[in-house]
Amino acid sequence: MTDRVSKNVKKIEAGDLLIVKSIDRLGRNYSDILLQWQYITKEKKADILVLDMDLLDTRERDGNLTGTLIADLVLQIFAYVAQTERELIRQRQMEGIAAAKEKGKRFGRKPVLLPVEFEEVCLKCDAGELTVRQAASRLGLSTSAFFRHYQHRKMI
Repeated sequence: MTDRVSKNVKKIEAGDLLIVKSIDRLGRNYSDILLQWQYITKEKKADILVLDMDLLDTRERDGNLTGTLIADLVLQIFAYVAQTERELIRQRQMEGIAAAKEKGKRFGRKPVLLPVEFEEVCLKCDAGELTVRQAASRLGLSTSAFFRHYQHRKMI
């Protein structure tokens, strides 16, 4: 459990109040949110207040056990909703990418068209006549672009 607990949550002490804007700030998915909630409220004995949902407030209100029960139930529901929403967003994103690819959209780095004298300049680099920086400048490429293609050329 402790490897999934953030550094800030580890600093929480008994009696502290953790205030978060939204329930999904506690974890990436349903189980993470529930684990964080349990860790903070049961192990650390701290309280949690979720600003966008008044029902998610573990501070005791006159020792009201019903309030704690309602907070736990609402937590379960909203943690489920948060994970479902993330999964739907990811699914829509993948569908959008697939549709864009189907229409011919290309993703990633644009291919660099190498100048005609690229090989000649590489040979001068191999011979130690030019530095990588000088070679890149001569070809009108960034140093990193030149070096990437220069290294790739050696691997082939």
